[in-house]
Parts: sequence; C-alpha cells; structure tokens
Amino acid sequence: MLTAFGRAFRTPDLRKKILFTLAIMGLFRLGSVLPAPGVNYQAVHTCISATKNSSLYGLVNLFSGGALLQLSVFALGIMPYITSSIIIQLLVVVIPRLERLKEQGQGGQAKLTQYTRYLTIALAILQSTGIVALARGNSPRLFGGACQHSILYSDSVLRISVLVITMTAGTAVIMWLGELITDRGIGNGMSLLIFTSIASRFPSQGSQILQTKGGTTFTIVLILGLMIMAAIVFMEQGQRRIPVQYAKRMIGRKMYGGTTTYIPLKVNQAGVIPVIFSSSLLYLPQLAAQIWSSNSGLNKFVAEYFVRGDSATYIITYALLTIFFTYFYVAITFNPIEVSDNMRKYGGFIPGIRPGRPTAEYLEYVLSRITLPGALYLTLVAVLPIIALAFLPGGSAGQNQTFPFGGTSVLILVGVGLDTSKQIESQLMLRNYEGFLR
Repeated sequence: MLTAFGRAFRTPDLRKKILFTLAIMGLFRLGSVLPAPGVNYQAVHTCISATKNSSLYGLVNLFSGGALLQLSVFALGIMPYITSSIIIQLLVVVIPRLERLKEQGQGGQAKLTQYTRYLTIALAILQSTGIVALARGNSPRLFGGACQHSILYSDSVLRISVLVITMTAGTAVIMWLGELITDRGIGNGMSLLIFTSIASRFPSQGSQILQTKGGTTFTIVLILGLMIMAAIVFMEQGQRRIPVQYAKRMIGRKMYGGTTTYIPLKVNQAGVIPVIFSSSLLYLPQLAAQIWSSNSGLNKFVAEYFVRGDSATYIITYALLTIFFTYFYVAITFNPIEVSDNMRKYGGFIPGIRPGRPTAEYLEYVLSRITLPGALYLTLVAVLPIIALAFLPGGSAGQNQTFPFGGTSVLILVGVGLDTSKQIESQLMLRNYEGFLR
C-alpha cells in the first residue's frame, strides 16, 4: 500500500490531482475557523466549554467540523447541500417532471444538479437566519441555555443581515470547492469535504474522552472503533450478484449480445442516509422542548428519555427509526420494475426467471431479503457505540451520538475512504501499476 502511494505521487498528473485535493481540503478547514463578522469569539469559546458538546445541533456541528457553534464563515458546513440532495432524490420519485429529467441522461442530471444548488442556497438562507436568531441575546438558545454570555456584538438588523449573508455565501463557496475537487481532483468533492469535517473532530473528542473518562475508557473506545471500522469495511464490500444473460442480436452485419454480467445488490444498499435521517429526527423532541420551554412536563419527559444516551427509550427509538428508514430509502431508490423493463429492452434475462413481471418480483424478493441484514447492520453500527460509551468505566449519561466512532461518523469515513482508494487504484491500473490496495 505504501508502495502504491509512492507510485501515485511519482505520476505527475496523479500527483497534481492529489495535491490539489489536499489543498482544497485545507482551504475548507481554514474557512471553518475563519471568524464571521460581528461574533465575539471569546464568548463563543466560553459557551462551547459550558455546553460540553451536548448542544441540540450536534449533528450539524459534526458535519461542519465544529464550525457551527463557532459561527464561522463556513458555519453551516455541507449540511444544506446534503439536505437539498436528499430532498431532490425524494422529489424525483413523486414528481413526474423530475423523473423525466433523470431519464434524459447527462443533460437531465445537469438540470437536477442546478435545482439542488438553488435549493441549497435557499436552505442556507433559512438555516443561517434561524441560527443567528438563536445566537441573539445574553443567554443564547443556540447553546441550550447553558451559556450566559452575549456572543454577538450587536443585535442590529444590519449586523444580523451581514452575518446571514456571510454564512450563506460560505455555503455557496463550499459547493464550489466540492465541485472543483470532483472536476480536477481525486474522488467525490462533497464526500471528501464531509470526510474532512468529521475527521477534524476526532482529536478534540478523543482528548475529551481521555480527560473526562480516563485512559482505560479511551483505550477501549479506540479498540472498539477499530473493530467497528473493520466490520464496516467487510459489510460495505458485501453484495449479492444476480447473474444476467443477454441474448445474441444481429444489427447489420455485426453480432451483439451473448454476454453474461450481473446486477450487484449491496448488503447496505441505502448507505448512510438512514442513520442521518434517524439522527435528525431524534433531535425533534429536544427542539420541541426548547420551543415550549414553559411546559415543564414535556421538558422533563424529553430530558429523561431523549437526551440521555443510556436511556432505553432513546436507544430503541434510534434502532427502530434506522430500520424503518433503511427499508424506506431502498424502496424509493431501487425500482425493480424499471430494472426489469430495461433488461427486457436490451434482451437481458435472469437465468431461470421469465422476463417482465416475474423478473421484477424476483428482484423485489431478493432485495427484501438482503435489506434485513443491511438494516440490522446499520442499526448495530449506530447503536453499539452509544451503549458502549454510556456503560464503559467512567461513562456518564447524557452522551449523544456524535462522539468518535459513532455510527454516522464511521460509516461516512469508511465509505468515502473506500470510494477514494478505489478511484486512486483505477488511476494506477490505467498506468499499468499495481493496485492501490495490493
């Protein structure tokens, strides 16, 4: 592997792509700590220390690499783009016009990408306005009432407008940086920026565990994290290959078809999306309690069952939501009828299965069987670290799912790492070098 790294850097064009990608990632991290205008950063760091990472907005803070609670230029991070991408994917299923655009190939996909950009800017304006509103006052609600310091120098309309515009522009710059990596670098740009944000949180969170829970817990967490990573790599590579045979066809004087290929159905067909959905929904009870802060009964219920990481209600709800969203997302992203029709159009069939409806039913049957272990695997990865950290020596209640080696973090890190390494490997194979992972 180290030899492959050396060969990659000795290849001029590949070295240029890798260095360009690293430079953009460094620029992204710089923007994540660059002060936004009108923010008192001394008060911000005091408030962050007071909350001890228990903020309601932990998931967004995770994807922004800790920039959200610092109210930096890139405070929103990549989250508006993720949200808009998911919304567009869901709308493609229910809106015929968007579905037709998807079927038009590269031109239609470019149009959908443009819609995603517009929606990202709209969501960035909405989110930045909400975050700035929560950051106002002497006891900003952004930190859950745990901080009694004013973090904005002024609450004037002009100051707030400049801050909202700055954060929205930061989101637009992040989109541009991601597209630059995709076009001129290595790997998917947006995925690598998410990877950078999450990885940047590990040192500080690991240090916090070491200081608050001791060396024994820190060592166990590291070992558990490595085991989880190894299991994720194994499961992410798992797939069910359904053989497909294409009949021979004469077109003019040439014979086409007669080949055998397969449809790869991954065990984790849904990726990390179900974990993100379930993590986001688990913040809704805390948001409701914060909005109706005068309702003592609601606040007590939420604090007891939906804030504590070692609460059985919290863990069971998280697991059930993850399983539900796994089946839901697979159902809307993989259409057996469409796959069956495309196979029949080009003369393909599954050996032993008749084309058309029987093929669609067979694909749906296999997909439902393979989604169950995928859902259980995602649930285990998401829930196991929460249980482990809550009950390890020195563990305490109130931990959320954004600590190191949490389900969302590790799934994204491993998935992006595998995808990027495969792209580097393919580049090396094109130049008659050995593979990146060999």
